Amino acid sequence: MVSRAEDLTLEDIGVRYGFPGNQRSQGFNQAEVFANLDFPLEWVVRTRWHVQPRLDFSAGWLGGHGDNGFIVEAGPSLALSFKQCPLKLEGGVCPTLISRTEYGSHDFGDMLQFTSYGGMYLNLGEHWRLGYRYQHMSNAHISQHNGALNLQMIGVSFRF
Repeated sequence: MVSRAEDLTLEDIGVRYGFPGNQRSQGFNQAEVFANLDFPLEWVVRTRWHVQPRLDFSAGWLGGHGDNGFIVEAGPSLALSFKQCPLKLEGGVCPTLISRTEYGSHDFGDMLQFTSYGGMYLNLGEHWRLGYRYQHMSNAHISQHNGALNLQMIGVSFRF
């Protein structure tokens, strides 16, 4: 079953901080502000599971190996919830732009990257949310160099 709302609605805004997710990503960190918008529809599966399509936006700082840059992401995602459970799962893929391609000897190859992620968040009361996600950023081999980056991200946001 599909339920519909009127327009895109602002779900939450917040901040996230990322730290290395594997040995290859050591020396990198990321900090960003983000916003999630809900599409005006939701799929209800067997009256218990809800799938909410969203648009995710973020912008911030990417630092590593003594170099700093700017990062911007925007793209679709899905949030999966069970009844009124405050714990929800999320996943998505966002085209990503980075302001520089080299951080020390780490070469990302191209300013255009793609960030895929999976994670979860916990609604705390009516307005606050804590989140965790594991993300992978790479240029999907559109460049000869493809210096992938895996980060663990922790965030807090305000829900509307």
